[in-house]
Amino acid sequence: MFADTSTHDDPSTPAAVARRYLAAFATADPAQIAACVTDDFVNEHTSALGGGCVGRGAYLERLPGFLAGMAGVRYDVEDLVADGDRVAAAYTMHATNDGHPITIRGVMWIAVRDGLVAKRTDYWDSLTFLRQTGKA
Repeated sequence: MFADTSTHDDPSTPAAVARRYLAAFATADPAQIAACVTDDFVNEHTSALGGGCVGRGAYLERLPGFLAGMAGVRYDVEDLVADGDRVAAAYTMHATNDGHPITIRGVMWIAVRDGLVAKRTDYWDSLTFLRQTGKA
């Protein structure tokens, strides 16, 4: 298994930027999360239930709804691999949706530019979410 070989003390490394971005979700503060992304940020989801957007402004508009629907959301990083400005982060997401606790494993490809997340592509299983929320 690959390991995060970055220096955790250097906040400018792509690995540190990715970790900071994922950790920001636990704050439940849309402004803190959006502060981690570029103005032209691309938010892409491969899941049938996910939806993307382009731009920090559009992302900031969507975050309150996401955070309300996924109460207490946090991403626990299982493994992280950095290669240049690209980071692959395997995670387990924990949240509560309409009173249903959910735990979903996934992977994000994160592109970093100038110390911010420029693009994220999120891969997770919609069926797992639907089963855990009683919708499948």
